[in-house]
Amino acid sequence: MEMRFPEVEAPEPDALEAGRLLFAGETDFVKGVVAMDGLPPADRVEICFAGRSNVGKSSLINALTGRKGLARASNTPGRTQEINYFTAGDTYVVDLPGYGFANAPVAVVEKWQRLLKNYLSGRQTLRRVFVLIDARHGAKAVDEEIMSLLDRSAVTFQVVMTKVDKLRGDALAASLEKTRAALAKHPAAFPELILTSSEKGDGIPTLRAIIAGIS
Repeated sequence: MEMRFPEVEAPEPDALEAGRLLFAGETDFVKGVVAMDGLPPADRVEICFAGRSNVGKSSLINALTGRKGLARASNTPGRTQEINYFTAGDTYVVDLPGYGFANAPVAVVEKWQRLLKNYLSGRQTLRRVFVLIDARHGAKAVDEEIMSLLDRSAVTFQVVMTKVDKLRGDALAASLEKTRAALAKHPAAFPELILTSSEKGDGIPTLRAIIAGIS
């Protein structure tokens, strides 16, 4: 059967409330990690966000938590080379460094890739990776590289389309179809897309509810 990757349906009210409560409490930055031995204790459920540089990860995390300055974006792609840990209730929310940064030194890229591979394959409490894709561009080759890595690591991932408010009608439909075509090649992909706009708040309650339901 062909997998269509539809947009996720609106959660039930109870799920929406659970998501609201998860992020309504204390949300704190824990630490930035540059090596596997610096990871915090694996004592709770963990989800993480991955995406190419400037896809809007920091804005999305800030929108989820309702704290504008919690996650900070660098104006220089590739500058942030840490795995940043945050807490939301009893869940770790993890911000991975942006990938696909052409201007970063080769040695920096290689070091980050090693850390990423080790993290994805060795973190027992990691339940899902949310791969962020800019709706204005759809899935790019560099996104498919991270998807292939997740396939090999046997880590379930779900695509979150960002900046959907920047497109309308046929343009948005074309971007979604491009992304669906890319996802069809990847067995670790979760079969529903999450459409979001950090600026407008679209999809944020749905994403909160999904995270709250992961155990």
